[in-house]
Amino acid sequence: MEIAIIAHDNKKELMTQFCIAYCGILSKHHLFATATTAKYISEATGLDIDRLMSGDAGGEEQVASRVSYNEVDILLFFRDTRPESQDPIDNELLRMCDMYNVPVATNIATAEVIVTALDRGDLDWREIVNPNSEYNRSRNKR
Repeated sequence: MEIAIIAHDNKKELMTQFCIAYCGILSKHHLFATATTAKYISEATGLDIDRLMSGDAGGEEQVASRVSYNEVDILLFFRDTRPESQDPIDNELLRMCDMYNVPVATNIATAEVIVTALDRGDLDWREIVNPNSEYNRSRNKR
């Protein structure tokens, strides 16, 4: 599956800890993340993560674009919840995920539910929705 990862500055450590805890499951999938988040996670876990631009330089827009082309199966997006940090780009990204039926976790509790469901095969319906993902192409070669 294609898993996008974004973490705002005050959530990067939490996202890194989450990825350490679920490294075994995440390693079976194609991961991509905004630049700094990808750096933190890959250094802490050794996971292979494609790096997009940093969030403030357009990384979140890159993820939104991939959602619109049905190239994202799951979004893990730990965001800053302070009212002064609300960003219209974040809301647009979440709206796009609603439009394209992309499961989204905006906190660690939901992320755990999604990742454990992924491991059980509960999200295999995404293979029908997104048959051209890198993950599904490699599975079909077997």
